[in-house]
Amino acid sequence: MEEAVSELARLPGIGKKTALRLALHLLKEGENDVAKLGNALIRMRTEIQYCESCHNISDTQLCAICSDPRREPHTVCIVQDVRDVIAIENTRQYRGLYHILGGVISPMEGISPDDLNIQSLIRKIEGKLVKEIIMALPATMEGDTTNFFIYKKVKDFDLAVSTIARGVSVGDELEYADEVTLGRSILNRMPYQGGLTY
Repeated sequence: MEEAVSELARLPGIGKKTALRLALHLLKEGENDVAKLGNALIRMRTEIQYCESCHNISDTQLCAICSDPRREPHTVCIVQDVRDVIAIENTRQYRGLYHILGGVISPMEGISPDDLNIQSLIRKIEGKLVKEIIMALPATMEGDTTNFFIYKKVKDFDLAVSTIARGVSVGDELEYADEVTLGRSILNRMPYQGGLTY
């Protein structure tokens, strides 16, 4: 029991109390249900791999997005991790490809550019198929540092570099927006089209 609790507590966001509660729940479950969970986790770990092109999770060498002929191959959206791909895909507004860095540059956490999938991005750009990269990294100091590092690496290539818009969310009151977000909204203002802006 102690071993099970210790292993569960290693998961992100799971403390010792939650781990104990999960372990006790699994103990009450039928043996077949617990075996299904264990087998599903083992299968996930052994059968899921990373796409050789974009580093997305996949069960084949190329993920479903990279191998889809309907996607726009000249545009690549750079994101931090798989969760960002899922979030953007859920909008159904983007039809290009992705490149997952696997993190952002963070000296405080010991993450350097060499720890990220930046070299494979540069090789992709050197192949001359990419015409635009979209920086979709977190609006944090680490995200901005990573954006700047990548920009310095790619600025001499013949491609457009853009970043996702940042500003006040739809439905937000200005008084509750932080100064950085509000400042960016002012600097990145858009022409008014005489109608709704969203």
